[in-house]
Amino acid sequence: MPSTALAGIRVLDLSRILAAPLATQMLADLGAEVIKVERPGSGDDSRTYGPPFAPGPEGDRTDTAAFYLACNRNKRSVTVNHATAEGQELVRALAARSDVLVENFRTGTLAKYGLDHESLRRLNPRLVYLSVTGFGQTGPYADRPGYDGIFQAMSGMMSVSGHPEEPMKVGVSMIDILTGLYASTAVLAALRHRDATGEGQFIDLSLLDCGLASLSHFAMNYLVSGEVPQRRGNGGYGGIPSQAFECEDKPIFLVAGNDKQFAAFCAAADRTDLLQDPRFATTSARISHREEILSVLAAILRTRTRDEWLSVLDAHDVPAGPFNEMPEVFADPQIQHRGMLVEVEDPVSGPLPLLANPIRFTATPVEGYAPPPALGEHTAQVLTALAGVTEDQLTGLRARGVV
Repeated sequence: MPSTALAGIRVLDLSRILAAPLATQMLADLGAEVIKVERPGSGDDSRTYGPPFAPGPEGDRTDTAAFYLACNRNKRSVTVNHATAEGQELVRALAARSDVLVENFRTGTLAKYGLDHESLRRLNPRLVYLSVTGFGQTGPYADRPGYDGIFQAMSGMMSVSGHPEEPMKVGVSMIDILTGLYASTAVLAALRHRDATGEGQFIDLSLLDCGLASLSHFAMNYLVSGEVPQRRGNGGYGGIPSQAFECEDKPIFLVAGNDKQFAAFCAAADRTDLLQDPRFATTSARISHREEILSVLAAILRTRTRDEWLSVLDAHDVPAGPFNEMPEVFADPQIQHRGMLVEVEDPVSGPLPLLANPIRFTATPVEGYAPPPALGEHTAQVLTALAGVTEDQLTGLRARGVV
């Protein structure tokens, strides 16, 4: 079972693609009941974002993309066409009995159907309503569409990523993922406020805002100094060294960012003479003489193989790690020990691997996972239980394309 930490909380999830579905998946993992409302016939766009697709029962493939599987476990799927008057009434009925509603339609879209915050709060004043949009509900760009790569470019994330000669997008959809984390935190805070006051509230979350906020010390360094951060490839902005180095065969990532760690590295490398050089003796000195020390370290690290360095650095308590491809990631004994790969039984695909939730509770652990739902898998179950729809009415709604 998922955690029981949010048992009793019902989330109506009208979101699609990645950022907001990641937030509702987090709430589902923590024990909330999450009802995913999708379009009849097609569902969440991310169901088609393949290949790769989930395997079928005979070794063939299904029509469900791995992308969708990444952010929709522990949910129930209901199909409702909210563009119809009957569909709107069904969504309102579900919202009236929910604690949280999450949507990521373009600004103003749901107001056309009477499903915006102001309309629904009249039905349910305790409702926490989260809207995730590209640019937020206000401002000159509020009506624009947008996607992760656009926000990586606009927020400044790409300006500080990549090699000096070329800005580069972070490989994963990082702003979507960070926005999902901000979103789940915001919902939990709003629920705390609701429980204290009896009042829900509206949460306006912008991917652009979240992207800029995630620049953290990079943005702060600029605000304090006025100096534009430079791209350093696989190098960091903290203490020195904190970056990738080529070894005799394969690279490692090494961090010895304070004086104690740097002294330990020098001992491991049998180069304690570096500690006597005033250019390298302190963290501030090494930062001021970045290029000189990095040149010295690069030459040192090329003298041994990756595994030799990792062994001696670990013995001296110097933080370092290998560059793992995906097969190496999941073969890593620490990853395996932590249980970060779990397997669920999918009714169509059979055994289905999923990434585990990384949160480890002592009192309310996440102990199991339900597979991401098939399109409309729970429509009858949810609508009869929560919206008062009878079997005959359900047949009629299906015939009219409402569900």
